[in-house]
Amino acid sequence: MFRGIEFLPHGQASDKLTEGCIVLEGGAFRGLYGEGVLDVLMEEGINFQTVIGTSAGALNGMNYVSGQIGRSARLNLTYRHDSRYVGMKAFRKNQGLIGFDFAYNEYEKIDPLNRERFFDPRRKYVAVTTGYPSGETRYFDRDECDDILQAIRASASMPFLSRPVEVEGEHFLDGGCSCKIAIDWALEHGYDKIVVVRTRDTAYRYDLSKDNYAKMSRRFYYKTPAFAEILAEGNEKYNELADRLDALHSAGRIFMIAPSVRPTVSRVESNMEKLGELYYLGYNDAREQLRALREYLK
Repeated sequence: MFRGIEFLPHGQASDKLTEGCIVLEGGAFRGLYGEGVLDVLMEEGINFQTVIGTSAGALNGMNYVSGQIGRSARLNLTYRHDSRYVGMKAFRKNQGLIGFDFAYNEYEKIDPLNRERFFDPRRKYVAVTTGYPSGETRYFDRDECDDILQAIRASASMPFLSRPVEVEGEHFLDGGCSCKIAIDWALEHGYDKIVVVRTRDTAYRYDLSKDNYAKMSRRFYYKTPAFAEILAEGNEKYNELADRLDALHSAGRIFMIAPSVRPTVSRVESNMEKLGELYYLGYNDAREQLRALREYLK
């Protein structure tokens, strides 16, 4: 457990809605950065009408739509070392790194999701997934999906470490396999105001000369070549996407919140103090950018 757990912000966000779309990047436990950002937005009454998230961003987006300040961080900073949530018990029961049964059922008894608020039709919520074995991006709209919680589970089921998750009769894995940051969805849907919350600093680029991920993807998923190719292209596509986001931000088309210093947290980080520090990096970065964000939203 994070030593500062009792000092995390808590409470319920206001009912005030903010026009525009917020796009949430994933990154497994790097998502704690985004949790800090979203808690500040909720504290400040900035509750975007549309929320789209990939992987950990989908999970964080759920608690942002439900308006529960600190709920995402309380789960991750309390139960990271509980094997029902992350570990062998989770893997045996859920066939993946994360114990969604624990997150959706046991944790629900401790810190219940505000379902009335989450399913409020005044707000739009979308979870990004990747079809398996097609490798195609699939966007699940809360109001159209048969089981949006199952879609969120699929969105956050990391490749290599998780079995595909069935949603509406088809199988899916982590949305980040095919769509790491859903900026194109937001642009194509015509939103005038788009805020992107990153979990890597804006200068980060993969070193493609040392890209063993592509080889590993093709070997591991050799029976599903379409999916393997989507994974293999991921790092190169990310670099291209990062360049585009920089250009859109510089042009004033989008507003971007990203780590002010390069995070040293891995996707499966277990050091609780580092995770807590990452949460507060997001929290403090968001506070620093509040004035500029409000100016952008005018």
